[in-house]
Amino acid sequence: MEVRGSVPPDPATAEVPAEPDDPGDPGGSGRPGDPFPSPPPYTGAWRFTAPAVDSSVPQVRHGVRDLIADRKVPVGEDLMAGILLIVSELVTNSVRHAALLSPQIIVEVAVGPDWIRVGVEDNHPYRPKALEAEYGDTNGRGLLLVKAITTEAGGMCDVTHTETGGKVIWSLLPLPLAGR
Repeated sequence: MEVRGSVPPDPATAEVPAEPDDPGDPGGSGRPGDPFPSPPPYTGAWRFTAPAVDSSVPQVRHGVRDLIADRKVPVGEDLMAGILLIVSELVTNSVRHAALLSPQIIVEVAVGPDWIRVGVEDNHPYRPKALEAEYGDTNGRGLLLVKAITTEAGGMCDVTHTETGGKVIWSLLPLPLAGR
């Protein structure tokens, strides 16, 4: 398995993309009242790949958990549990339904000052639908869970098609901010 690289990602070596240069943005000093405050130190984006096999589900979940903890992203226990369940469900769906066309999946964790986005990309072209499972069914509720957790947290989720014909299923969740 390979952060644009490996699972679990090593925060010391994780690739954090540089922000695009904007000549009109003087940058922030981090001083109170600064119109361009520096972003919090936990912001960034990390991508890593994993094989589309069952054993990747817990490895990715633990890697995402460790990344969030190591970067000190301000998530409480409930939000962390929700994020990890979302990641588990999305990776499981890719492993079960896209592995034939996508032997590798890409997992992305992006964190802004007041949000966190997790997404799983595979090369399968079909847009999944949340299905209502029958009472005794043990499978089939993954996307319903993702939508419910995301909605309860005040976030949003969707599917975006990639340039290569695949898709990214993602969930964007607000971070609880101090003083809010």
